[in-house]
Amino acid sequence: MATVSDSPLDKKVRQNNQESNNFINYKKMSENLAIVRQRLNRPLTFAEKILYSHLDDPHGQEIERGVSYLKLRPDRVACQDATAQMAILQFMSAGMPSVANPTTVHCDHLIEAQVGGVKDLARAQDINKEVYNFLSTSCAKYNIGFWRPGSGIIHQILLENYAFPGGLLIGTDSHTPNAGGLGMCAIGVGGADAVDVMANLPWELKAPKVIGVKLTGEMSGWTTPKDIILKVAGILTVKGGTGAIVEYHGPGTETLSATGMGTICNMGAEIGATTSLFPFNDRMYDYLAATKRSEIGDFSRVYAKELREDEGAEYDQLVEINLSELEPHINGPFTPDLATPISKFSEAVKANNWPEELKVGLIGSCTNSSYEDMSRAASIARDALDHGVKAKALFTVTPGSEQIRATIERDGQLATLEEFGGMVLANACGPCIGQWDRKDVKKGEANSIISSYNRNFTGRNDANPATHSFVASPDLVVAMTIAGSLHFNPLTDKLKDKDGNEFLLSPPTGAGLPTRGYDPGQDTYQAPPASRDAVSVAVSPSSDRLQLLEPFAAWDGKDALDIPILIKAQGKTTTDHISMAGPWLKYRGHLDNISNNMLIGAINAANGEANKVQNFTTGKFDAVPATARDYKKKGIPWVVIGDWNYGEGSSREHAALEPRHLGGLAIITRSFARIHETNLKKQGMLPLTFINPEDYDKIQPEDKVDLLCTELAVGKPITLRVHPKNGKTFDVKLAHTYNAPQIEWFKNGSALNTMAKANA
Repeated sequence: MATVSDSPLDKKVRQNNQESNNFINYKKMSENLAIVRQRLNRPLTFAEKILYSHLDDPHGQEIERGVSYLKLRPDRVACQDATAQMAILQFMSAGMPSVANPTTVHCDHLIEAQVGGVKDLARAQDINKEVYNFLSTSCAKYNIGFWRPGSGIIHQILLENYAFPGGLLIGTDSHTPNAGGLGMCAIGVGGADAVDVMANLPWELKAPKVIGVKLTGEMSGWTTPKDIILKVAGILTVKGGTGAIVEYHGPGTETLSATGMGTICNMGAEIGATTSLFPFNDRMYDYLAATKRSEIGDFSRVYAKELREDEGAEYDQLVEINLSELEPHINGPFTPDLATPISKFSEAVKANNWPEELKVGLIGSCTNSSYEDMSRAASIARDALDHGVKAKALFTVTPGSEQIRATIERDGQLATLEEFGGMVLANACGPCIGQWDRKDVKKGEANSIISSYNRNFTGRNDANPATHSFVASPDLVVAMTIAGSLHFNPLTDKLKDKDGNEFLLSPPTGAGLPTRGYDPGQDTYQAPPASRDAVSVAVSPSSDRLQLLEPFAAWDGKDALDIPILIKAQGKTTTDHISMAGPWLKYRGHLDNISNNMLIGAINAANGEANKVQNFTTGKFDAVPATARDYKKKGIPWVVIGDWNYGEGSSREHAALEPRHLGGLAIITRSFARIHETNLKKQGMLPLTFINPEDYDKIQPEDKVDLLCTELAVGKPITLRVHPKNGKTFDVKLAHTYNAPQIEWFKNGSALNTMAKANA
């Protein structure tokens, strides 16, 4: 007679091939889900199933989409090297001997693209030696898997090794949702959230709403998975996904490769979505098998009923896209949601007076560097070469991982792309995050570039605010690079071969998976040693790259009276404006040094200029960080006034740590991006929003304010009393999203202080 313990979900299946003692717990997930189903008694979306199956308390947890704060138990944590430094420094101050949950660190952000992969990697290893050594030894000490420089981009490594259907992962990078391509709920967070999970605290997330995207039909020709998310970004905008998970479903999902689904989930970060995901299907199984994880694929098939939405599941919003009718799109410039179909792009270039000459085409990055992407790109390059034509614009190729680089080197795509004129960069983020020593145009010179990346805010790729950056599929990037012009449409326009004869490019082709399997390339993984006691982690007191953290001061229990507005930021203020990347990445482990870039990209509403604010104590204009430091020295707290969707973009918590470190009290905006709002709360800053958004216009940069902090209570507004320089005092009501435990973070000075207090 069969017993309960004979359940097929009892099987011990490892989460990955690297860790021998971490298993997929479908049984526990199934039990949790049964409890929640009984309580809710309604069909569930796939996103809900993953979240609710990871609840800390499935019996008692309040569950209302868009309202409740869920306490969750993620399966894994992943950090990239730029954010890992601060996360590990925070974890060290918690005083634990090892991480409580499986964690990995990935070196991908600190490698600058200059002359090509091999030399750029060697240079990065030399320049960042101290940081890499700190990460390598701290990972060994605290039982963390470490992927060395050159291994590849965090999101590719996760997809190739760690993602599994139905799992819950948090990662300290905004493009963590890439793992949704394997049916995993993967969410970008700040380092302080990662520290909670490393320290075995439940992780808190406001129960997301769920936006359904129903896909029907099938793509063909020049249309790619990238065009699906480019289209969705145009529909939902950079704010449209905030507070929601985007769940793809419908028959069209069966036609996409797992890596193509990853591309779509990756760029979902640009619409502010908490994450995006696809239901488990045979294409995911094929990818798991190709990456030597067929046992996981088999186990997922056993649990498959819960790895998709229930019949009759309701979405908070529904978008429908017919893939058979979808055109290739190009999004940009300056924002990832300005979507233009290729058939209308040339006239948009003329109408908007965008620079028509294409200076550089860039393919790869964490969004688009799969075997399929590179194979299709190489097929277009080969077509051009067969006609005696090469890239007219500069052309770069970023392999997403060492495995992809080695495989496309073996199978010939890399040689084709190099013959076509491509410079192969290191297996790293590179120009996508501003790690690009660009030489072909002067700063301030208007020019156009097109990439297969995900983000194209002003100055992001090359620190030139005049660069018009466009985002498209790798296919369109390669095609337009041949023409060297934004007016070229490969679907309709002909090129001239070496003899002057006209020809039309053939639609791209390429296998989704390598027929000979993947070549792993060089081994770049460092497993934690069996005995970790002897490992020591050194941080030099004189280092300008690393600095041990001092706890922030607790709130003094009083209202803040007659304090200045450091800056009233006008328009788009992303985390790039608040804490730039590029050359500043090297200070990500040194809070005081990196604070010298605080808000230097934000536009001051008082004068329309960046990094020029008036110090009310001296009357002089100075840089934003210098002014903040002066106020801090004089014991004067300050606030920032911000516009819509403040803090959109990267998950970098430095954008919250820096204002806290330099004496800030509150950031008051029309609205916040999700990760940034949480990051501010964690560091003991008050993220507050105008209940009436028009109040933003009533406040002038030179006004003084009283912030009545003593009013802070769950669900209650806070008063901001404004003392205009010339005029009568008036009150403005501010909203917040604090729950009771989060209010303790503010009172104690930070979430970390609260954790230390609880452990004392």
